[in-house]
Amino acid sequence: MDGKQAELVCRFKDPSGRVLLGQPVEVGSDEPAEAVLLREQGPNALYGDLALSSERAPVTTLLAPLDPVAIICIGLNYAQHAAESGMKAPEYPVVFHKAVSTLQHPNGPIELPSIEPKVDWEVELAVVIGKRCKDVSESEALGYVAGYTAANDVSGRFWQLERGGGQWCFGKSFDTFTPLGPVLATTKAVPNPQALRVRTLIDGKVMQDSNTSDMIFSVARIIAFLSQGTTLLPGTVILTGTPQGVGLGLKPQRWLAPGETVTVEIEKVGKLTNPVRRADSQKRKSEFQDGQ
Repeated sequence: MDGKQAELVCRFKDPSGRVLLGQPVEVGSDEPAEAVLLREQGPNALYGDLALSSERAPVTTLLAPLDPVAIICIGLNYAQHAAESGMKAPEYPVVFHKAVSTLQHPNGPIELPSIEPKVDWEVELAVVIGKRCKDVSESEALGYVAGYTAANDVSGRFWQLERGGGQWCFGKSFDTFTPLGPVLATTKAVPNPQALRVRTLIDGKVMQDSNTSDMIFSVARIIAFLSQGTTLLPGTVILTGTPQGVGLGLKPQRWLAPGETVTVEIEKVGKLTNPVRRADSQKRKSEFQDGQ
C-alpha cells in the first residue's frame, strides 16, 4: 500500500503509547485492531497528502481523529429539529462555540455534571477544515475541507436554555460533551456531504434517524458564511446541526442517564459509541447545583 492515499484515517495509541495516524486494515471497522500507518506522522499530517506507508501498527486505544483548534457549531440547521424545539427556522446560520476541552474520544465516558440535570444527545456531521480559509465563496468552500467525522453535540439543556442568559456556550461546554470519531473520512470517501444518513441509538434504540439532505444550510454554505471576515484555521471543527429526535423534543422529555450507552452514526464515516456516567464532581454538591 506504500504511496496509496488513505481515505479513512484513525488516530490511535499503539502498545508503546505512541500516538499514530493510519488507515484501519479492516476498512469500515469502528473498532480497528490494526492500521496501516501514514507515511507522515504528527498533528499536521491530517492536512497533507495522506500517503500510506508499508508499516502497520496495532491499535491499543482509539482516539478522536484530531485535537481541534476550535469547535464552531451551527444550531437549528434541520427544519424538523427547529420545529420540535419550538423555534423558527433561521434566516442565517445560528452560530455558537464549544470549548475545545469538551473533546471526548470514542468509548470514553460522557460525564454528567452535578449542576446539569438535563443532558441531551445530538448526532452531527462534523467538518474538519484542512487549510486556512477566509472569505471563500460557497462554490469554493468544500475545497478547504480535510474530511468529515461523527460528533455527538452533547447538550446541557438546563444551562443552555433556562439559566444561560440567552447564551448557549456554557450548557454546551461541559467536559466530555463533544465526542468525535471513529475516523476522519476524506472528501474522496465522502464526495457529497448532503446525502448521508445520520442516526442516534441509546442502548440500541433508535432516537434520531434522518439525512443531511434535510439541512437548512448546506456544508458549503456554512463554511462560506463562517469564513466571511474570519480565518478558519486548519483543525477547526464545524458541527453542522442535528436532526429531530433529541430528548428536548420528546413528550415527555427524556435525558441521558448513568449506565446508558449512546451511539451516533454517520453514513460513510462510522459509529461513535460512548457510555454515560456521573462525573466525579457529583461526589460533592456544587454551590451552583440548583442554578443559583
